[in-house]
Amino acid sequence: MTTLILLLLGTGLLTAREPLYVVNGNIVSSIDDIPHEDIESIDVLPADEETIAKWGTEASEGVIIVTLRYDTPATFSHEGYTNYTSYLANHTKWSNNHPAERVSLRIAVDAQGVVTIDEVLDSTSRQFLKCVTRAISKAPRWSPAQRNGEPVPSIHLVNLKLPANKELPIEYGVILR
Repeated sequence: MTTLILLLLGTGLLTAREPLYVVNGNIVSSIDDIPHEDIESIDVLPADEETIAKWGTEASEGVIIVTLRYDTPATFSHEGYTNYTSYLANHTKWSNNHPAERVSLRIAVDAQGVVTIDEVLDSTSRQFLKCVTRAISKAPRWSPAQRNGEPVPSIHLVNLKLPANKELPIEYGVILR
C-alpha cells in the first residue's frame, strides 16, 4: 500500500508518495523494521516507463528492492520458549539478591543453528556477562535461517537485564569542557 504524505509548503500543497518497497520479491508497506545486518543488497529503480511497466502504477515514485541474506529468518523454540531473550532470562544464573545488570550482544546463528557471541555491545559487569555467556553455551540450537532451501548464518541482537524487577543504578559521569 502506498502511503500519502501531505506537505504544506508556503501557500501550495504538495502531495508526496513513497516508493514501492519489495523485499525478497514480496511487496511490503515499509522496510523500517528490517535490521541492517539482514540486508544483503538494496537496489533503487527510478520511476521510469520500464519500472512502471514491470511493477504497475504503484511504482510511480520508484521501487526500492531489498534482498535479505535469507528467505526465512532463524527461529528459536524450546520447551515453550519462542523468544531467545526470555529463554536466557530464565536460564541465566543471576539471583534477585544480585544488583541489576545488563548486557547487549550481537549473536551469530550459524548454518547448524549454533549460537556464538559475535560482539559484546554493552555490559555493566564482567560477572554478569560470564553468566549470560554460560547460559548461551548451554542453550539449545536454533532453527537456522534459510536461503533457497539451504541453511545460512544470520545475526541477531540480545538485550538482557536481570533481575527484571530491579532498576539499574544511575550512572554518574563528569563532563569536561
